[in-house]
Amino acid sequence: MTCLLILCIAPRLYAQKKEALAEVLPVLENRFDIKFSYSDSDIVPYRVISPDLSEQLPLILSRIEAQTELVFKKLDKRYYTITRQRAEVCITLKDAVTGAPVTGATIEIRESNRATITDTLGNFHFPDIPGDAVLHIRSLGYKTTDIRAAEWMGTPCKTLLFHPEYQQLDEVVVRQFLTTGLQKKSDGSVTISTEKFGILPGLAEPDILQTIQALPGVESINETVSNINIRGGSHDQNLILWDGIKMYQSGHFFGLISAFNPYLTRDVSVIKNGASARYGDGVSGTVDMHSANTIDDHFSGGAGFNLIGIDAFARIPLHKKLAVHLSARRSATDFITSPTYNSYFERVFQDSKITDIHNQEVSENIEREEDFFFYDASLKVLYDPDEKHKIRLNATFFNNSLLYDESTVSTSESKQSSLDQQNLAFGGSLESEWSDRFTSALTGYYTKYNLNAANYTLFTDQRLILNNEVLETGVKLHTNYKISNALHWLNGYQFYEVGISNTDDINTPRFRRKHKDVIKNHAAFSEITYQSPSKNTYARAGVRVNYIGKFKKYITEPRLNIRQKLSKYLAAEFQGEMRSQVTNQVVDLQRDFLGVEKRRWILANNDDLPVTRSKQVSLGVNYNKRSFYAGLEGFYKTVEGITTSGQEFQNQDQYLRTSGSYTVKGLEFLVNKKTGKYSTWLSYTYALNDYEFEALEPSGFPNSLDIRHSVSFAGTYIMKNLKLALGLNWHSGKPYTRPQEGNEVTERETGNTINYHPSNSDRLPQFLRADLSSTYNFSISEGVDATLGIAILNIFNKTNTLDIYYRLEDDQSTEVQQVENLSLGITPNMTFRVFF
Repeated sequence: MTCLLILCIAPRLYAQKKEALAEVLPVLENRFDIKFSYSDSDIVPYRVISPDLSEQLPLILSRIEAQTELVFKKLDKRYYTITRQRAEVCITLKDAVTGAPVTGATIEIRESNRATITDTLGNFHFPDIPGDAVLHIRSLGYKTTDIRAAEWMGTPCKTLLFHPEYQQLDEVVVRQFLTTGLQKKSDGSVTISTEKFGILPGLAEPDILQTIQALPGVESINETVSNINIRGGSHDQNLILWDGIKMYQSGHFFGLISAFNPYLTRDVSVIKNGASARYGDGVSGTVDMHSANTIDDHFSGGAGFNLIGIDAFARIPLHKKLAVHLSARRSATDFITSPTYNSYFERVFQDSKITDIHNQEVSENIEREEDFFFYDASLKVLYDPDEKHKIRLNATFFNNSLLYDESTVSTSESKQSSLDQQNLAFGGSLESEWSDRFTSALTGYYTKYNLNAANYTLFTDQRLILNNEVLETGVKLHTNYKISNALHWLNGYQFYEVGISNTDDINTPRFRRKHKDVIKNHAAFSEITYQSPSKNTYARAGVRVNYIGKFKKYITEPRLNIRQKLSKYLAAEFQGEMRSQVTNQVVDLQRDFLGVEKRRWILANNDDLPVTRSKQVSLGVNYNKRSFYAGLEGFYKTVEGITTSGQEFQNQDQYLRTSGSYTVKGLEFLVNKKTGKYSTWLSYTYALNDYEFEALEPSGFPNSLDIRHSVSFAGTYIMKNLKLALGLNWHSGKPYTRPQEGNEVTERETGNTINYHPSNSDRLPQFLRADLSSTYNFSISEGVDATLGIAILNIFNKTNTLDIYYRLEDDQSTEVQQVENLSLGITPNMTFRVFF
């Protein structure tokens, strides 16, 4: 029975066997004594069922036509032609939501130069195209669509519903804000596009965290990107995200250079107030960076160098659904010494034992040698399994490394100290479009920050090892539902676990301390965004609820953002938010980590280290007419749960740990005039920033970051391929604390101490710096462009005092030493880049 079944089925199985059409045609020619005329490219794609040669030729040819999009035409008794099936396509394109005709849409035939557009009725017509042709249909505001001509052939015209492409309601209010590549959105945030970035004073190439300091209310009190102050807040109070991953390190060269490669970081959003409910942490502000997120249809990349380092990047499409983005950067400072490096080195290490001649560990008979370098690398994999889903995997790694050797001239005794700072982060995301109205995004990430220092004292056998480690893992899911064209509803959930450890290890006298804390945070959030069809009204209202299991504490954070046009050119804005965070940085000793990276990350304990919480409101008006913009905004912010150890006090309060708050009240003003060739702007910020610590005397005094007045005046000019930028920055001095004249030191058996005036009762001299930059773009060959740029910081070489503090050489000393931190002197830099 089995054999009989096999005998019956085998011929059928054999009959269904498929062969390449290119192999079938010669067999038919030999069997029927005929000749086929065809183009190889027309028949190569097809495989057909092996023909039964006992059948008549017309029947065989008709079966091949049914399996392919080919047409056989008999010329005479022996010769046949084979051509691709031709189609006549007539389609009416209509909006899938409103049913209205879509006019002006572009339709291209793939792999050809034929194209057309829809008329006023939404119609387009191709009278004679290959049946297997693919039509590429696109129009602004709609999802790009590909269709096969064979499926839409014939008349009368068939209707194709064209689906609108809904995106987050983020209308651009100012398209060129200060310089090209900066835009102001309707929610008050500013977006930086590194691809379109123009030029700013002192920057010959994009630097993300330096660029944002051009905005009113954003500055760095010590000229570094690792200490960015948004409306009077400290750097650790900023939420810094890279592709949704929280970053705990932001700078190279200990803060003088941004650690984020600008050539793969496509867009950066800077939010000072009124943030979306999807953002947690960041009681002061948010810097949200996104790398390039689309699969290009061609390879692109670039490489360049400046007087600090070299870098390269590449965007590599492996398939129409798969691409890889790569970048790498390394300093050249460990084998090439440049004027830029010398200026940076002097600025960073002026108050460390490396260059401080007043330090007991450093004397004139000591020889010093340092080896410093940094590098970073990033990788992103982009995969689009279909039009509805996007999968992204990304990773980045930063490293700063310092080796410091010191030896005595007389005895040749030597010791080596070291410092190593690393940040590793990787994550993945899945973006899904379930319908025209409903989308979702699922992300997960892991980030690790590690700081290690080994400090050896030359004249003793003492060794101090310090470590600060942060581990964070998290997952977030958010959905967006389009209730209507004007109304979006965002919902989501986020969970993260963060653990922080700190270790101190001293060999003489023997002491070792290690402390580790872990906090898990759950958060649910929801918000509604509305934008009127006329674009006159924008409103976003949301709430975020955090639950900290360790403290059994719920924290509710409402958010509100409103913009209303009052006239064609005048608009009013109101923003408000409440936010919280459990991670902060503190300074235990001013000379931790060789004195160049003094801050340690710690976690709140709900006791002497409370959860930091903020409240902020702002109200502003702006006028925007063609090439002129003017804006005025007032803000009020209070932040509770800060600690004295987190404020870098360098006075009588530096060894105390108590909690308090600070309040900032201020105004931001900006006027910007721009044309196609130039842009010039003047900004002014006034801020009154005061502490309140009940346990201190006096309880209220100026914040260490209190910059009352800040002015920036700058301009850029574009002349064909040449760009020029010149700017001037001025601000009043920050507070500091002086010892009491004539009564500087109190002598005690337990150790002498300095007698200070009331905290932050004096101010540094005013700060003034002028910067210059220029770039020239040119073409090397077809497809290869280049940029040559120069930048000079502090072109007048003005000496600015960034900080002053006082110390005793040891606890038995009666002489107070003054330590003065100075700004960068004149610092030239040059860059050369190629793009291909």
